[in-house]
Amino acid sequence: MDEAETDAAVSAMRAVAHPVRLQMLSLLTGTEMSAAEVARELDLTHANASYHLRVLLDADEIVVAGEEKIRGGVAKRYRYPLERGGDHRKDPATLDDQVFYARAVALEVERRIQLRPRSTPNVSSDLEGWVDPETWDRARALMQEAAMMLHAANRAPRTPGTVHVSATSWAFQMEQP
Repeated sequence: MDEAETDAAVSAMRAVAHPVRLQMLSLLTGTEMSAAEVARELDLTHANASYHLRVLLDADEIVVAGEEKIRGGVAKRYRYPLERGGDHRKDPATLDDQVFYARAVALEVERRIQLRPRSTPNVSSDLEGWVDPETWDRARALMQEAAMMLHAANRAPRTPGTVHVSATSWAFQMEQP
């Protein structure tokens, strides 16, 4: 990775390693939204929502999906580019950046867990283990398929006939000790 690619990877990792921007990415996977709509959904000021959206846009995490005329002005509509398959980001430049991102995701998962009704079923798993390469390849492929299925089916907040869900996964091969 050359210096420009490294800088871009670090910028992208830092852009998404923020609780508000993680929430925005989730929202924008299900629908195109303007800064005003994102602000209302996340209970932010319009200026704050616009700032965070610009950070995500500059880091190539979201795209402008179109524009619409609103009260004499023009509002951009943003979305997460699902067609990239979640693989558009290069590996972060440093281990510190990966850890920073993991901590931000952990805080976001903690926030979501507090919103979970105790009466609903959930799935959770944690493993540090040793499996054969075929099992690892199959499990990783199934996790990717499940993630893409949920992202593709994600809809605008509070769409009739939908349920509010959280799905976070992280799987990676470890170095031999």
